[in-house]
Amino acid sequence: MNKSVRAALAPMAVAAVLIPTAALALPATMQMTCRQAATLIRTGGSAVLATSATTYDRFVISRAYCPADQMTEPAWVPTRDSRQCFIGYTCFDPTRDRR
Repeated sequence: MNKSVRAALAPMAVAAVLIPTAALALPATMQMTCRQAATLIRTGGSAVLATSATTYDRFVISRAYCPADQMTEPAWVPTRDSRQCFIGYTCFDPTRDRR
């Protein structure tokens, strides 16, 4: 492999290592009680939380925390003490996202 190919691949290799690490740094709903997760959203207005080892989402307390062209829908997540805990809402674009 020549130098230019290695130089081009280096940023991708760094991203492949950093992206999974960044996802692990998110607070995880599975490590909180339902009340703790809901309180986190309620007190901050919004938060990005991991909902499994490989998924995450942004949760909000109301539509006021979504972009103007987006709507909210109820968000139910797994927590330490509940398989389906209502913690607030997620934002979605009704013209693009099919729910």
